Amino acid sequence: MLISHIDHLVLTVADIEQTCTFYSGALGMKVITFGENRKALAFGEQKINLHPAHAPLMPHAKCPTSGSADICLITKLPLGSVIRHLQENGVQIELGPIARTGAIGVIESIYFRDPDGNLIEIGKYCG
Repeated sequence: MLISHIDHLVLTVADIEQTCTFYSGALGMKVITFGENRKALAFGEQKINLHPAHAPLMPHAKCPTSGSADICLITKLPLGSVIRHLQENGVQIELGPIARTGAIGVIESIYFRDPDGNLIEIGKYCG
């Protein structure tokens, strides 16, 4: 078996509209509606599907819980620009910039939390 990339992942969230507002404003993701009025956050060739914590959609993870995710997203922009944009959107940076190891090399990363408390890392590949 050969896996080529991630198509989507699912976040279990307390408030879908609040999550859509955060990710579209702070991270520039596009909110899309699909299926039976389901919501997702699209970026590049991937998306994040949203499940409501009070009624997760089937099938779902064994213990779907809001605030349990830790996601690393990659940017091509300078991290200084990303930090300024996040601060303009009221997002508090918890850590960084700091060197980390990404999937294909060294990245410089910052960390912050979404409205559910999920840890979001934005990294930029070095060199």
